[in-house]
Amino acid sequence: MSRRRTRLSNSDEGGVDMTPMLDIVFILLIFFIVTAVFLDEEGIDFTQAQGEAPSGTQSVISIAINSEDAISVEGRIVSLALVEAEVQRHLVYKPNAAIDFRAAKNARFENVVTIKDDMERAGRTVRFETYIPTQTTAQLD
Repeated sequence: MSRRRTRLSNSDEGGVDMTPMLDIVFILLIFFIVTAVFLDEEGIDFTQAQGEAPSGTQSVISIAINSEDAISVEGRIVSLALVEAEVQRHLVYKPNAAIDFRAAKNARFENVVTIKDDMERAGRTVRFETYIPTQTTAQLD
């Protein structure tokens, strides 16, 4: 009889208590959450200008992307790779010109970002505006 009792009591001791291990895991989880570095991802500033466009004698170079993703610089259709060169060509004649960048709401975002990045890489500031294409704006572009 005593043998049976010892066997039963030995089988109860065979399990491992997981509570301390769970405590350590939660403490480590809290530690890593608190000490993690939260990155501030910098987005693209596409805020639209408030008020009217500057008037006066300031010259402007306009870049437009229509709803068919055709890119024009000062009314001349150019490829995406040639936008920077075309702007540079116009800056020879208008050295202090501001750059107005208009894109249709349904234009490819990739093209918009590429042009904006190219202009910023060249040290130019760009005034950005989106528009909803209508029949009259489609004819102008």
